[in-house]
Amino acid sequence: MRIRFLLILLFMGSFELFAQDDSTAVAVDSAFVDADTLEVPIPDNRFQNTNSIASFYKKLADLESKRNRKINIVHIGDSHIQADLFSHRTRQDLQAAFGNGGRGFVFPHRLAGTNGSSDYKFTSNVKWSGWRNINSVNPDFPVGLSGIGLTTNAREFAIEFDAKVADNAFNLIRVITPQNRPLFDVATAKKTIVMESNVPKKITHRIKNGEVLGSIANKYDISISALKKENGLKSDRIRAGKTLKIPTNEREPKKIYRSEFLPLPMQEDELSHYYRSEKPLEQIYLIPSEGAFDVALNGVVLENNLPGIIYHSIGVNGSKFSDYNKYPSFFSELKALNPDLIILSLGTNESFDKMSGEAYIAQMDQFIASLKKENPNVDILVLTPPPSLFRRRYPNTFAADYAQKIINGADSKNYTAWDLYSQLGGLYGVGRNAKKGIIGGDRVHYTHEGYYKMGKLLSEAILKGYQDFKAAGK
Repeated sequence: MRIRFLLILLFMGSFELFAQDDSTAVAVDSAFVDADTLEVPIPDNRFQNTNSIASFYKKLADLESKRNRKINIVHIGDSHIQADLFSHRTRQDLQAAFGNGGRGFVFPHRLAGTNGSSDYKFTSNVKWSGWRNINSVNPDFPVGLSGIGLTTNAREFAIEFDAKVADNAFNLIRVITPQNRPLFDVATAKKTIVMESNVPKKITHRIKNGEVLGSIANKYDISISALKKENGLKSDRIRAGKTLKIPTNEREPKKIYRSEFLPLPMQEDELSHYYRSEKPLEQIYLIPSEGAFDVALNGVVLENNLPGIIYHSIGVNGSKFSDYNKYPSFFSELKALNPDLIILSLGTNESFDKMSGEAYIAQMDQFIASLKKENPNVDILVLTPPPSLFRRRYPNTFAADYAQKIINGADSKNYTAWDLYSQLGGLYGVGRNAKKGIIGGDRVHYTHEGYYKMGKLLSEAILKGYQDFKAAGK
């Protein structure tokens, strides 16, 4: 691994000017025309400083032997995590190996006007407004654990959650709100209330050939002026085949149907309001609690009654470490997930802002410090950003710099690092990845196949580290 990065750094020396300005890249671009034809060896898919996640691996061994506990993994990132493409594959692999403890954190991204995971669905009868953490701080949108503020002014709302797949069935639902305010009740069913009322009787008349307003008015014993007023007519001209509304004082009975949700008893702890069901549920409604106002939702957590892995994913399109760092509530609310391992996947957006490696690491260090302050015993795994190109042509050496600094800091800062950058080919990997169909045409975002490959590589690295841990008898 270190040899690989030494090779990269030899080339990066010629890129220092290029990394500051795209215009200087033109001069050096020709040196890399044939780079994609080179066979660059991929290092062994293992972590740097695995000792720092020994506590996580001990819990994993306990789960494997006793099958009587849950382990919470929280994966935090940007667009590839918001869409749950990368994280979805890792979740599948780890739950296949150690059991499915629940779907974990979910959020109604589509109600906030953005994309989300495809394996569950939220719908609502009212309009909601969203505000992402990449925007400036807005006091009207309390951004918390989801990284997205979601609010509504409606009083009579319902949010329906559909698990969609059997693996997402749950026995416990936690609702996370700003300051843990009691804003929501939950319901699993609704009843239909039938009310009877007398309403004005509606009479319509289809105009026949030869009829005039006077003859129609006489037929129904009303005045021509009343007939014209009821139909908004400015003249006496009418056409055969059209219909007229006939004003009347008569009334008729009408049944009115209204749906009413049946709220379930919610319990409360320091971090959430929750409901526990004896039988597994696949559908539930979030409805306003009595007296709720300024309603905002920061997330929902789903668990089942089985031992295993709960793999939570939290991402915001376009986000950076600095965006999460703006919101202390993100870190305080994270405790509601009871994390055993936190995985960090950020850096691509910083690189396209051309943030220096020192500034990037400073923001990452601040993020980790905030995590540790609220969750002092949690283990941290930091992923390097994947390779990408500027303007679909110039190597992104900022990402290479971040990757090297992440690897170099793992031992001294006591986190585990995973070199995703090198696993995907490093500085020269983008062209080969494009030929394999795992990176998109912009040479920044990866395809579904590419993100699934990342997820598979991560689960493989986690499992290799676990086998090494057991082999060492720790």
